[in-house]
Amino acid sequence: MSFIVVLLALFFLMLAAYRGYSVILMAPLAALGAVLLTEPSAVAPAFSGLFMDKMVGFIKLYFPVFLLGSVFGKLVEMSGFSKSIVAAVIRFIGEKRAIAVIVAVCALLTYGGVSLFVVVFAVYPFAAELFRQSNIPKRLIPGTVALGAFSFTMDALPGTPQIQNIIPTTFFKTTAWAAPALGICGAVFITLVGLAYLEWRRRSLMAKGEGYGTDLRNEPEHVDTSSLPSPWLAIAPLLLIGISNFAFTRWIPAWYGSSHELQLAGMAKPVTTQISTVTAIWSVEAALLLGIAFVALTAWPAIKERFAEGSKGAIAGAMLAAMNTASEYGFGAVIAALPGFMVIGHALQSIPNPLVNAAVTVSTLAGVTGSASGGMSIALAAMGEQFISASQAAGIPLEVLHRVVAMASGGMDTLPHNGAVITLLAVTGLTHREAYRDIFAVTLIKTLAVFFVISVFYLTALV
Repeated sequence: MSFIVVLLALFFLMLAAYRGYSVILMAPLAALGAVLLTEPSAVAPAFSGLFMDKMVGFIKLYFPVFLLGSVFGKLVEMSGFSKSIVAAVIRFIGEKRAIAVIVAVCALLTYGGVSLFVVVFAVYPFAAELFRQSNIPKRLIPGTVALGAFSFTMDALPGTPQIQNIIPTTFFKTTAWAAPALGICGAVFITLVGLAYLEWRRRSLMAKGEGYGTDLRNEPEHVDTSSLPSPWLAIAPLLLIGISNFAFTRWIPAWYGSSHELQLAGMAKPVTTQISTVTAIWSVEAALLLGIAFVALTAWPAIKERFAEGSKGAIAGAMLAAMNTASEYGFGAVIAALPGFMVIGHALQSIPNPLVNAAVTVSTLAGVTGSASGGMSIALAAMGEQFISASQAAGIPLEVLHRVVAMASGGMDTLPHNGAVITLLAVTGLTHREAYRDIFAVTLIKTLAVFFVISVFYLTALV
């Protein structure tokens, strides 16, 4: 019975997310409902002492990353930098290679720290124009954007400032640059297989006589590229974030040592920080601050009139994203404490390989919640210590575990109830029936890439 209770809680959360209900409300309801059915007297203590404790701890660690990333993305959008980058990449690669152009642009922006939601709005007008000129079916746009923005730059490429690559650092005491060789192998696999699939789809649809389409919804207006900022100026903050993130990852441990004790005059007792657990977070935060400062200084005339409203929107978006993921993290902590979850834990232990075990667990929970960061948070809250001990016993570096877990979180997360998928389809004016097939294909490719990376590790010992 306790096992069924846990499954019901997971199913309830998945159904609520699919129906569009707020995870901030539904995650605690699902968790406490499971506690009520298991041990009624523990509901209030579980809420205050477990759910809220874990939720607040998550926000304490990661909210600044959500906030700074959201503000940076908004400034890049308001300054015109994102449109300038898109236009420059189109000129560089060529308008006839529409699919490759859009994948490259999305990858460049997300790897540079721009939120994938900002990327969708910035890239769609250009994608629509390119696909229309080439008479490529419009319904391939969501799959193309998903390949560029929702896949390898989110969690595979080393150093990416996206949250899916930052969360594992505090559990495994790694950095955002963990397992760079494996990450690059995974990114190459996703890119090549993904582009091959999209090209095959383009040829198949066009061979049947299907073109861009008519009577379409949400068609964007023509993009005026005559007054955009210099592409070299536009790409500079992205490069600055990447370089400074790498540099701060090296400098912070050198400055602070293994731990730091904060003792100010008004403090009753000192606060000790283990530097290895916050190096990646501090590095990304410092890099994003530099990126924000650069955009604000170089594009202030373009953003000053809209800065107040734009920053409010960015902050609201960051709070919503952080609270969603933190609620799922609290949900995971409560579920992990229930006796029913022990059954799941024992079942997963039947998968002897630690990397495969972690990949299956994280990818499954990401699919259930419809969120890469949410599924990863639940899995690490519930089974993080188990993953670590199993990997160490097998002699697997925690850097490899970091990369596998991060990539697995971006595997089955893009199921139909995923928020980014719903937003992407709404912006492009397409339905699940029309365009989800190609997004799901990218989802499968991303999932296969995790097991490809695991195989490469065992065959070559690359890290």
